[in-house]
Formats: sequence, C-alpha cells, structure tokens
Amino acid sequence: MQSSPPSILIRSGAEALGTFILVLFGCGSVHVAVLTGDLALGNVALVWAIAIMLAIFCVGGISGGHINPAMTLAFAAWGRFPLRYVPGYLLGQLFGAIVAAGVLFTLFNPALEEKELAKGVERGQRGSEITAMCYGEYFPSPGKLGRGPGPYDAEAHDRHDALVPHGSAFLAEFLGTAILALMVFAVIDERNPAAPPARLAPVFIGLTVAILICIFAPLTQACFNPARDFGPRLFAAGVGWGSVAIPGPNGLGFFTVYILAPIAGAIVGGGVYSLGLRPSFPTLPDPL
Repeated sequence: MQSSPPSILIRSGAEALGTFILVLFGCGSVHVAVLTGDLALGNVALVWAIAIMLAIFCVGGISGGHINPAMTLAFAAWGRFPLRYVPGYLLGQLFGAIVAAGVLFTLFNPALEEKELAKGVERGQRGSEITAMCYGEYFPSPGKLGRGPGPYDAEAHDRHDALVPHGSAFLAEFLGTAILALMVFAVIDERNPAAPPARLAPVFIGLTVAILICIFAPLTQACFNPARDFGPRLFAAGVGWGSVAIPGPNGLGFFTVYILAPIAGAIVGGGVYSLGLRPSFPTLPDPL
C-alpha cells in the first residue's frame, strides 16, 4: 500500500531538524576553533561538509533536505518546488537554527566568557565580535583578532575591517551561493548524465561547501545560508551581544551580505543551470 506524501507540517519539521543538525555541528566547529584554536580552517570546512551530508541524509527523504532558505527560494523560482510550501520551510529552517544556537550557547557560554575576559572585551561592546562570530557572521572574519595571548587591540580591529569593504563581501556571498546552487541543481538533476547516483548527491553538495569555505571564510566567514546566519545572530542579540549581533558593526550589511546576497546568488546559480545547461541534456522518456 502506498502511503500518502508527508504533510507540510512534517516537511517543515524535517527542515527544522535538518537545519538544527547543520548549525549544531557547523557552528559548533566554529566555537571550537575560536575558543580553543584546535581546529584550522580546513578542519572547520570539513565539519561543515559532513554536517551538510548528515543533515540531508537524515531528512532529505521527507523534505528534500533544503536546510537553506536561499536554496528553497531558488528551487521555487525555477519551478522545482511548490510556492505554497515556501513559508513553512523558511520558518522551519529559521527555528532549527535558533534552537541549535541555544544548545551551543548552553554548552559553551562559560568558555565564551573566559575568552572575553582573556581578551579584555565586554560582551555587547565593540570587540566582542571575537565571540559573537560563533553565532552570526562578520566581514572580514574577526577570527584573527581573537588569536594569540595578547588583549584585544581596537586599532588592529580598525585596520582589519578595512580589508573587506561591503561590496567585496556582497560579491563573495553572492558568488559563493551561486556556485553552490549551480552544483546542487546539477547533482540532483535526473536528466544530467554526469550526475552522481541520488544517494551520493549530499556528499558532493557537502564537498562543494567545504571548498567554498576554504576560499571565502577569511572574507565573510562563508555563510551562503540566511538561516544559518540570521537564526544564531538573532539568538546572540538576545543573550548579551545586542547591537554587536544586530545590526552589527556594518549596519544593514548583515541583511545585504548574509540574507540578500545568498538569496540572489542561489536564484542566479539555479538559473544558470536551468536555462543554460539543463536544456542541453536529453529529455527523459515518459513513464509507461
């Protein structure tokens, strides 16, 4: 007997769980890197890649494993996903990210406080980006400011901020998410003869994200996912980081760089595949 397809509530719940898994492990690796220095950039990228694979393997059979509002909107924009499901997916993704941030804060807050004390910064004041980056993201990545045994240096912070202007940060997030969407559309397309078997698609999606993180993380912390940034950022604003989290030191930059740019990039990347590449592949025969 064939069962009925999952309801929108179940699908959205699966997206919440998948995004929770993604943020718990991904942002968890950022916590470890920031607070202990035991994870280098390549290790963090690998953890994010595995987190994506596990999340998609876990919930992909129910919801498709979008775990990213930019991808949900790109699928909808190019006719690969029903518009009526979009609000539920976006809410589920945001909820899962917020809950994961809450779990990480519960686990790591004493270590975060110790880091702030060692660096001589007060949570919610300038300089506390060195711990807030465990949740929301910043351009350029403030990780360098928190390394080493010395105290936080405001002048070094000023020089560091000048390295990545807003336009460069927007381009990095737009381009990175466009590449991600292009690859996602390619590896899941049943018409693409070079696509991997369906059960291996999450592996290649995770590897794509790992490559992107290795290149773009020093610039913007490599978001490519509005829920991954905004959910933890919203949580951080409510537990002490305040305006350092929202709107952050770049004003509306958190919206343009970490929400608008990924959404636009995903839609463009999906369009490049849908309009530029997919028409060249053979059409599948109609089922008998």
